[in-house]
Amino acid sequence: MKLNTLIKINKNKIRVGRGIGSGKGKTSGRGVKGQKSRSGVAIKSFEGGQMPLYRRLPKRGFNRIGKKNIAILNISDISSFLKSKRINLKDKIDIKYLAERKIIGKKYSKLKILGKGELSEKINIATDFISKSAKSKVEKAGGSIVISKLKNI
Repeated sequence: MKLNTLIKINKNKIRVGRGIGSGKGKTSGRGVKGQKSRSGVAIKSFEGGQMPLYRRLPKRGFNRIGKKNIAILNISDISSFLKSKRINLKDKIDIKYLAERKIIGKKYSKLKILGKGELSEKINIATDFISKSAKSKVEKAGGSIVISKLKNI
């Protein structure tokens, strides 16, 4: 006897919905009622119990609701820009001036000066915020500071 005659190699495709005698009649193996029993309905992003893609990927970053776009500049940065002649001594240094010179980006709406570094030249600064050490260093060098009293964001 041949082995092929005992074991059926090619199985016939199950024909669903062909009467109760077939074993896959009436509901065609879909069960009774519910969303999954209806035709043309797929549950969005359901991956058959596998962990969905949006839960497998890591979360990245955090977007603060009350984010303040404040550009921070140290005294050392200003003095290095003066030495490299990116900033003029005679000009008033404010956020608009720095954005035009491409020292800070356009997305910033306010400017804060911090006191790291030393300043030897006399400069004119218009800023929104300034630290005590930066203020004393600018005044010691003979410069002037104008702090705008706009509503804080």
